[in-house]
Amino acid sequence: MFKKIILAALVAAPLCLSAQVKLGYVNSQEIFNVMPEKSTAESTLKTVSDKYETEFKNLQNAFQEKLKKYEAEAQDTATPDAIKERHQQELQEEYTKIQNFQQTASQDLQKQQETLLAPISQKLQNAIQAVGAEGGYTFIYDLSVPAIVYTGTGAEDISAKVKAKLGIK
Repeated sequence: MFKKIILAALVAAPLCLSAQVKLGYVNSQEIFNVMPEKSTAESTLKTVSDKYETEFKNLQNAFQEKLKKYEAEAQDTATPDAIKERHQQELQEEYTKIQNFQQTASQDLQKQQETLLAPISQKLQNAIQAVGAEGGYTFIYDLSVPAIVYTGTGAEDISAKVKAKLGIK
């Protein structure tokens, strides 16, 4: 039995050694950051974010005005307690609206970011796969992902090829 294992290992060894493994590595984050589509997406996100911020400030200012009015009214002994309570309740409702708006805006911005950046990320992945297929690479490591990366003599940086595939200089 032992002789059969050794014989199989001796027969398989040359086959394993003759198989050529071509390694490549890429820094996808670096390429992603210079893609023109990313700038366009970021500009769109900035515009939307600015609109949300402006609306949020308007809501806060309106709340502050109502709060000042309520505080002045609260010290006025001529104002009935029922009116004071109603205005206090309105303030609480207004505050809740502001919190809900802030949460909705945050969720919407995150959703828009995902929607705008996902196709760009997919385009980059497609380019990396195309370069890998064209170059006959067995493995391509992404340097932007924390992992053990082999960059010895058998590996080639294909970032330039991926940028060329995307039309980035």
